[in-house]
Amino acid sequence: MNNIGNESSYSLFISDLHLCASRPAITSAFIQFLQSTANKADQLFILGDLFEYWAGDDDLTHVDHDDIVQALKIVADAGTRVFLMHGNRDFLISEQFAKATHIHLLPDPSEIYLFDQRILISHGDKLCTDDTRYQAFRAQVRSPDWQAEFLSHPLTVRKAQIEALRLQSEQEKSNKSLAIMDVNSDAVSVLLRQHQYPEIFIHGHTHRPNTHNIEIDGHPCQRIVLGDWYEQGSCLRFDENGFSRQEVKI
Repeated sequence: MNNIGNESSYSLFISDLHLCASRPAITSAFIQFLQSTANKADQLFILGDLFEYWAGDDDLTHVDHDDIVQALKIVADAGTRVFLMHGNRDFLISEQFAKATHIHLLPDPSEIYLFDQRILISHGDKLCTDDTRYQAFRAQVRSPDWQAEFLSHPLTVRKAQIEALRLQSEQEKSNKSLAIMDVNSDAVSVLLRQHQYPEIFIHGHTHRPNTHNIEIDGHPCQRIVLGDWYEQGSCLRFDENGFSRQEVKI
């Protein structure tokens, strides 16, 4: 367990920003959020899919990323501890990015401890077990051998391959039911058992913000789903009084 922020005043949780050059308003909203909101928090947890895609840390110097990298570094240097977990779009973020931004990478899932409560956090895509095709793809691209081979190609080639995969993914999504792209309740139960029944479980990925009060083997748990950053930004705040959701204008 990571004993993160037990003496904090409040922590923030966000996910699924999908930052990219084609949606500059989202990037601007995120930078403003870092400068005016996250800079007052003790911790900021980014639970995956910060970027629409990440082709490798050698893309750090691209002009589209300069402002984001600098804004993260500034807020981290000012005292907010920033934690980043990989999503299904940016799992190739590595130590070079972490060093440039002064953030901390977290494994998925991770346990944290805030205000005497044990909290499990995850991106959430691994729990969508009904989507067997995606899970097979996820296992492939998360393997060290696949990643080493992929990263051996020039950056321009990698970006072209990712664009092709994204187009294919969008086409496949149109033929999938909403249920198949949500988390599987049995998979959630298995995960919570593995982590000895945390009081709170926070994840993103599904873009379906909600709070689900569930019970696993007689143990109550709140499953809190984070919202995405499309029509508006979404942020979850946790302080001594509990959780509250906040909107971020875009």
